[in-house]
Amino acid sequence: MEVRTLTDGAVVLSPPGPAGVDTITEACRDPLIARWTTVPSPYTRADALHFVEEVVPAKWAQGWPDWAVRTAADGVLCGMVGFVPREGSDPEIGYWIAPTTRRHGLATAAVRLACGFAFAPDGMNVPRVAWRAFVGNRASAAVARRAGFRYEGIARNGLLQRGVPRDVWVAGLSADDPPGPVDGWPL
Repeated sequence: MEVRTLTDGAVVLSPPGPAGVDTITEACRDPLIARWTTVPSPYTRADALHFVEEVVPAKWAQGWPDWAVRTAADGVLCGMVGFVPREGSDPEIGYWIAPTTRRHGLATAAVRLACGFAFAPDGMNVPRVAWRAFVGNRASAAVARRAGFRYEGIARNGLLQRGVPRDVWVAGLSADDPPGPVDGWPL
């Protein structure tokens, strides 16, 4: 897949480069990112370097984009958004935002842009995007709800976090779903 940069005027999605390694390292050391994601913990600079130099290019080559989320105003890397392949299933979106830039709508904007790319014929051209988050991750659920995902329930022991099975909330967004926030979430 050809690497693409996306923007909506508020955020820019572009692949992370070596210049973002220190920012990614610092962000992934945040206790909330460690608590609610599957990133290694403790997170090291070597983890970020491996992610930027090996994981991201390999995923793009296989058709699974990962982008750095940057503010359009200053280009500062403030998070990540991308897709994870799930065998026999729809692509799953994942994202995190650094502590210093949370609560500004950047995650919601990034998720909307990424999903638009997923549905586009010249993008991933998929009919549906899945979302999962560990039960209790209200911030991620709020982003998914605002981005239009429909809550579907709980998958017991639905995802491993550093080798431990955990329950997850499950939601989905179809290409033909109307845009905007959705009711029916247990929040």
